Amino acid sequence: MSLAIHLVANVKAVLGEGPVWVEREAALYWVDIKDRRLFRLNDDGVKEWATPMCVGSIAPRAASGMVAGTADGFQLIEIEGDMLRFRLVNNPEADHPDNRFNDGKVDREGRFWAGTMDDREKESLGSLYQLDAERRVTKYDEGYAVTNGPAFSPSGNIMYHTDSARRTIYRFALAKDGSLGNRETFLHFPGAEGYPDGMTVDSEGCLWVAFWDGWAVRRFSPEGLPLAMIEVPIQRPTSVAFGGPALDRLYITSARLGLDDTALAAQPLAGGLFMLEPGATGIAERPFAG
Repeated sequence: MSLAIHLVANVKAVLGEGPVWVEREAALYWVDIKDRRLFRLNDDGVKEWATPMCVGSIAPRAASGMVAGTADGFQLIEIEGDMLRFRLVNNPEADHPDNRFNDGKVDREGRFWAGTMDDREKESLGSLYQLDAERRVTKYDEGYAVTNGPAFSPSGNIMYHTDSARRTIYRFALAKDGSLGNRETFLHFPGAEGYPDGMTVDSEGCLWVAFWDGWAVRRFSPEGLPLAMIEVPIQRPTSVAFGGPALDRLYITSARLGLDDTALAAQPLAGGLFMLEPGATGIAERPFAG
């Protein structure tokens, strides 16, 4: 599938991740986990802030500011001009100093889901957590090497979650009260496709997945059938999010992490934020209710 792909922010992120469209600001936010930066793209251009710790994922709050999964647990973030103010909600893995939160998203009921991982990528110490509107933290799953993705079906009754190191996307039944059913394997990629990374769901219920080391973003039906593959000019796309006033733009974050000088010379735009119009539309994301 050949589409025009535009570089919209050449930020050279070490590990760009966590794109999210914030409708009330008509802006896209994302992070550079390893270089400790938060970005915003709007009609005025790109704004960036330094973060005091690694931030793996962000989502807007209903009240103001953002919720985040970080190296120091769940945090609330307020943006005050050129400054960020962080406030700790809960650090459920304070006894695992080598762990950090990675990808996270808000479900259709306003709960924030995020997974942890061993930042050294040596042990399968990652878990999946829910932060609800009362700011209660519940662990729902464990044993992950590299957590990624939470994504939710249009009705909110299915949650997808990935262990990138195992090249596997899982599927869970998600009840209205936030409880999860058993983990099921939805898709597994044993070959040369790359590693499934961040993902999102479109208005038709199809899953869009960025493939680390795969040079591509792929679309799958709710039944897991491959529908499209979009080649991208970077080896390590990391995540995707729909945005724009009509939610018809697909934004793609990327990474320079682990690429040597030869690889970077061949892909000088690695670490940038890209955008394309894929002919599908996203779903307006609900802000975190807490």
